[in-house]
Amino acid sequence: MASVDLDPVGFDSIDAIFRDDLGAAFRVFRRSAEIVLSAAQPLRAALPADEALARVCRIAAGMDAARLSQDAALDFFAANFRPFRLRGPGFVTAYYEPVIEAREAPEAGFRTPVPARPADLVTLNETPIRGEAGEALTSARRRDDGGLEPYPDRRALEEGPPELRPRPIAYVRDRVELFLIQVQGSARLRFPDGRDLPLTYDGRNGRPYTSIGRLLIERGLVPQNEMSLERLKTEIRALGQEDGAPGARLMQENRSYVFFRADSSPERRDGPIGGEGCALTPLRSIAVDRSLWSYGLPFFISATLPWRSAAAEPFARLMIAQDTGSAILGPARADLFFGAGDEAGALAGLVRHNADFTVLLPRGAGGDE
Repeated sequence: MASVDLDPVGFDSIDAIFRDDLGAAFRVFRRSAEIVLSAAQPLRAALPADEALARVCRIAAGMDAARLSQDAALDFFAANFRPFRLRGPGFVTAYYEPVIEAREAPEAGFRTPVPARPADLVTLNETPIRGEAGEALTSARRRDDGGLEPYPDRRALEEGPPELRPRPIAYVRDRVELFLIQVQGSARLRFPDGRDLPLTYDGRNGRPYTSIGRLLIERGLVPQNEMSLERLKTEIRALGQEDGAPGARLMQENRSYVFFRADSSPERRDGPIGGEGCALTPLRSIAVDRSLWSYGLPFFISATLPWRSAAAEPFARLMIAQDTGSAILGPARADLFFGAGDEAGALAGLVRHNADFTVLLPRGAGGDE
């Protein structure tokens, strides 16, 4: 784990943890443990698990998650982890898996392609290259001569010559729908015959992420207290999405561009696949800053959120780090996975709230016993 400001606390100082369903939290942790122990390559590399976390994962893998009682789950977390409160203000948002109408071929009303990963895209986990302005780029384009160059940005991929356009997986209504899929990192495409096609993240062009919602607020187009996912979509559509229109130009200020693959794997049937490589669990999985945290770490998050309805109420749950995102930066920062479909999306779009974070670090990490 990278250096962050932490204060050691006891489990008795986070009394709400005793009212949480720790058996459910353990089952989600165990899914991460299996990934850690398999040494499988994650979809998006994070801070590697250290030996202390691997040891706890081995213990969890030997336990029967289906029959674990609340007391036994509490004993597991208390025996194998020490809680540390993160200093400073914490902040949470939420995300979900959208279900989007789509077509297999372009037709009237469905002409925006969902991009597959290009063959010339190279992901650079350890050695980023520099962009035109000197910024670090986490992906690159492989030239015919074998060299690397910055990958085209959103505007170039949308409006550039045909040879730059990625292969389409399917077609959705408009650029706002595609933008939504790319920000959420996964989706289910629904065709007229009722079939669903799950999409899984398959890389990005490596350009820095820019929050379009923040730009709308800063430019006075939307008051901060009125910003939501639905408001964002409405504003962009009102500005226009065709090439050169203000709405298209606004989205293109986020130069980051995400690619996908059609995914019919058994794991994908359980939910969208997070950066760690396992299916996400609603209200248990979170996305964290992958440069600071390892996948699989438990975080107890306490806040007042609109998580069961539009009315905010106390939220106090043990969450497991299983995903990451370009907008998730900083130690006390998380994106809460709310589930799939319109209802989950409506609530997720309302969440921009302060929160308290307590991370559970494995005993033995950094010499701690």
